[in-house]
Amino acid sequence: MILTTDQFLPLEFIFNPNWWNKTAGIKFNAPFYMDADTREKNDVLMRRVLYEKFGCFGFGEQDPQPRPVIGSSFVAGGFIIPAMLGAEIRFSDAEAPQPLPVALTKQEIESFRRPDFRNMWPMSELIRSWDAQEKKYGFLVGDLNTDGLLNAAYHFYGADLFADLLEEPDRPVRFMQEIADLIVDTTSYIQRRTGSYSISVNRMAAHLNPTPFIHANCSVQMISPRIYSRCQLAIEQKMAEKIQPFGIHHCGVQMERYAAEYVKVPIDFCDVGWGSDPLKCREALPDTFLNLRLSPIRMLRNNREEIIADTEYLLNRVGSLDHIGICCINMDYGTPEENLIAVCKVVEKYRKSSGK
Repeated sequence: MILTTDQFLPLEFIFNPNWWNKTAGIKFNAPFYMDADTREKNDVLMRRVLYEKFGCFGFGEQDPQPRPVIGSSFVAGGFIIPAMLGAEIRFSDAEAPQPLPVALTKQEIESFRRPDFRNMWPMSELIRSWDAQEKKYGFLVGDLNTDGLLNAAYHFYGADLFADLLEEPDRPVRFMQEIADLIVDTTSYIQRRTGSYSISVNRMAAHLNPTPFIHANCSVQMISPRIYSRCQLAIEQKMAEKIQPFGIHHCGVQMERYAAEYVKVPIDFCDVGWGSDPLKCREALPDTFLNLRLSPIRMLRNNREEIIADTEYLLNRVGSLDHIGICCINMDYGTPEENLIAVCKVVEKYRKSSGK
């Protein structure tokens, strides 16, 4: 499947909760996620702030109106899957929700069965709020970050997860399959209600038609491609049979090491984490939309000229700019705005030079 874009070389910025808290006074406590009125008010505020700061480059809205959002599309980070699996969630004013670890025994992992998401917090509470919003507006918009297999499993398995993937893979593989089924059940329900899967994983999904499901493989860089192929690939292949189009969020380094396995899923979208080789990723995934990721740490610490060089490196190294996007995710408070503006100007230059 070839994903079409709403513009050539789309660009997205995502700021972390600390940036929003100090810039706009938004608190990321439980009501930010769970209360419909709070979600809608903050959604209006976030769209307005983005317009005031970067509206000349197409971000935000000048006069945003309330809309029935089920979850914010302007911050990254997911907690609903770990919560439904039994993790306590710690909310903070200026941080993303943090699932606290739960030490399951091997016997508990072996006997684990996925819950019915409709009857588990937070989905049970969220669904009630969505029903009220839909009754008021007649429709719903947005989605939720539904995390990923290794990300979620680690909260309950701990470091033994990686040892078992090597020595006793049947146990963690069965556990991850249960998690996968919960992710598929939950995200499919959300998509039926709102029309999108994973804008809350990466806003780049909003530029693509059809909007893809994006599975979060943040932790995959902690295992080898061989272990990924032996233990996780088949699970993602089953997920992709049920959800289309299917994408992978790979925020880690050296995505090209995994690309030969990702193509077997197969995938229509893939994040290319900073520290990966864009050309090798493109060669391995010639038909996949590649979302090139700048480093939020370098955006914070480096000067404007270095950020221009970073952006041009990615765009020059990938070859053809067809089916390419570029983003920087989870930028912290204090990130120089001149660095963001520099990225915007580089992208505009490449758009013009392409003649598209």
